[in-house]
Amino acid sequence: MTDDELKALVASLAVSQTRTDEKFALLAERMNQTDEQMKRTDEQMKLTDEQIKRTDEQMKRTDEKLERIGITLGNVTNNQGDVAEEFFYNSLLDNLNLGDLQFDDIGENLHKQRGKVQEEYDIILTNGDAIAIIEVKYKAHKNDLDKLDRKIANFKTLFPVYQHYKLYGAMASFHFNKEAKTETLNRGYFLLQRKGDVLETESEELKVA
Repeated sequence: MTDDELKALVASLAVSQTRTDEKFALLAERMNQTDEQMKRTDEQMKLTDEQIKRTDEQMKRTDEKLERIGITLGNVTNNQGDVAEEFFYNSLLDNLNLGDLQFDDIGENLHKQRGKVQEEYDIILTNGDAIAIIEVKYKAHKNDLDKLDRKIANFKTLFPVYQHYKLYGAMASFHFNKEAKTETLNRGYFLLQRKGDVLETESEELKVA
């Protein structure tokens, strides 16, 4: 190999080494950038975990508040229902009549189960051949009448001893909206409503089950 060829080879190797060094430097820079990105990603994930943790804690506190509110509202609703039942029970206790029908006995909060059928009856009036089932609500709505329909339909199954008794229904409430009042009378039920301290009874064409 001549001197010129050797010099050319050395020069070529030097250029290759320079390019290799530049590639390694670029690679190292990219690796540093990747490390920084991963570091930032870790920090973001850490922040996200903290946010999720705070969100979970807030949701837990919200759930606890909602539970307390639900319990409070449930207690208020139960108390209102108890007040309504007490008023109508005491009123009927003093006067065991529904319209022209006279009854001899009154019972309240009667729960009965027979097989898979079970119901709870707020107030029941009885005499020698008839029974009146009274559903009591603080505020009556149309869908409450569906419950009364069901309770009446299940009564003789739960109490077969009354199989041959006439069965009447009544909805009692401190307040009826117009739809509930109209539907109560249309279904052939007695309508019992508080008017001041007096019990007012309305009825149209009665249904007998």
